[in-house]
Amino acid sequence: MKKGTLILGADHAGFKVKEFVKKELLRLNYPVEDVGTHSTAKVDYPDYAEKVSVQVKKNKNSRGILVCDTGIGASIAANKIPGIRAALVHHGRDARLSREHNDANILVLGGRPFIRKRIKRIVSVWLKTGFKGGRHKRRVDKIISLERRY
Repeated sequence: MKKGTLILGADHAGFKVKEFVKKELLRLNYPVEDVGTHSTAKVDYPDYAEKVSVQVKKNKNSRGILVCDTGIGASIAANKIPGIRAALVHHGRDARLSREHNDANILVLGGRPFIRKRIKRIVSVWLKTGFKGGRHKRRVDKIISLERRY
């Protein structure tokens, strides 16, 4: 896996969005690893949330993008993996704040409705935004402490 690789995963309801995002990322020369699913055949989103999360956890320089129907299930499942901060994002502002304030390492998108312009904007903002640190680091450290405690 290349440094800074983007790990992509989706269930059947998020497959089309994942493929769209993958095509855009490759066009922009981002290193991408697609852990599936590779069709619209019905599958279970926790399986793909786990695959993406484990790869992101293994490679601290990577980040992930997950897609399921609403994004809710995938974000819940991904956040069960220690070290993962998966953020369900609906708008560019959410994308920016999830990175600046929460240092989110997985972006979660809903597969429906599939609005290409909105998805491109969210992914672009999320990838270009860094973690601000400062008071936000203190808060992220508290999240990490919660993970360790329980």
